[in-house]
Amino acid sequence: MRPPKRPIQVVSTWVRRQPPKVKAFLAVISGMAALVLLRAIVHDHDNLFVAAEAVHSIGICVLIYKLMKEKTCAGLSLKSQELTAIFLAVRLYCSFVMEYDIHTLLDMATVATTLWVIYMIRFKLKASYMEDKDNFALYYVVAPCAVLAVLIHPSTSHHLVNRIAWAFCVYLEAVSVLPQLRVMQNTKIVEPFTAHYVFALGVARFLSCAHWVLQVLDSRGHLLVALGYGLWPSMVLISEIVQTFILADFCYYYVKSVFGGQLVLRLPSGVV
Repeated sequence: MRPPKRPIQVVSTWVRRQPPKVKAFLAVISGMAALVLLRAIVHDHDNLFVAAEAVHSIGICVLIYKLMKEKTCAGLSLKSQELTAIFLAVRLYCSFVMEYDIHTLLDMATVATTLWVIYMIRFKLKASYMEDKDNFALYYVVAPCAVLAVLIHPSTSHHLVNRIAWAFCVYLEAVSVLPQLRVMQNTKIVEPFTAHYVFALGVARFLSCAHWVLQVLDSRGHLLVALGYGLWPSMVLISEIVQTFILADFCYYYVKSVFGGQLVLRLPSGVV
């Protein structure tokens, strides 16, 4: 006699059997429900952005623990780390010349730890680096982001170079995880620490997206006007939504794996 299935297994089996349109609808409904919950329990929505950066930092700490304990970088994408370092460095520059607040300190810590991860992968643990699996061409994302930043950027009173740099880091952040997803797509098996790190990125992306969406709702659209005119305000929201949905599918399988008691995450074909 088979043991009864857990509720999470029943739900995941039902969701997996649904057509793509139903899955997309369920994802939208779940996202809206999460936003309503966050709006009810978080009164200062700026805290969501701080929380997003804090969760990102926690994810990087998980990477550091993996590199120091297991002495291997297998399953990690060096290119994703390099893209992360680029957009964080640009955002740190923009923060220094345009804002300088708590986000500046968080970005400084995140840049430092990301550079350390890059150093470990490139030099100390190079023998375990899966270079053949990390085959995403960086110019596929860096060049389009740079061109898009020149064409669509804030219309604030800051210097043009700073406004373009700000736009560039927003666009690059939205797609910086793509090389890591390519590595996982090539290997199909994700070990625990890498899975924890990517899940932390997904949570951070969602919190950041929730911050912007709730800020727009609370200001009744006035925030979009404050960001400038033209396409830039819409591109900010689109970038936040894109980077959230890029990781949504992985996060679903991560949660399913955790509740199922699986230490190693096995991804079906076509997930990432």
